[in-house]
Amino acid sequence: MAKEKVVLAYSGGLDTSIIIPWLKENYDYDVIAVCGDVGQGKETDGLEERAISCGASKLYIVDIIDEFCDDYIMPCVQANAI
Repeated sequence: MAKEKVVLAYSGGLDTSIIIPWLKENYDYDVIAVCGDVGQGKETDGLEERAISCGASKLYIVDIIDEFCDDYIMPCVQANAI
């Protein structure tokens, strides 16, 4: 029987990095990490290696820059948010 899979919103920070081995040890999950690229640039460099070294089976970096700008940034600008 194949392991159950869980998808983790992964930032590469301490909290999301330590939860990967915890999920594997406590629930025997196959952890798949996903990072939303909202334009953070070089912050995603080395992210795959970090996720894999923590025990994730795969890391997907999803380009959501356009959606982030259209759905969040522009409404804030239009509302004169500071």
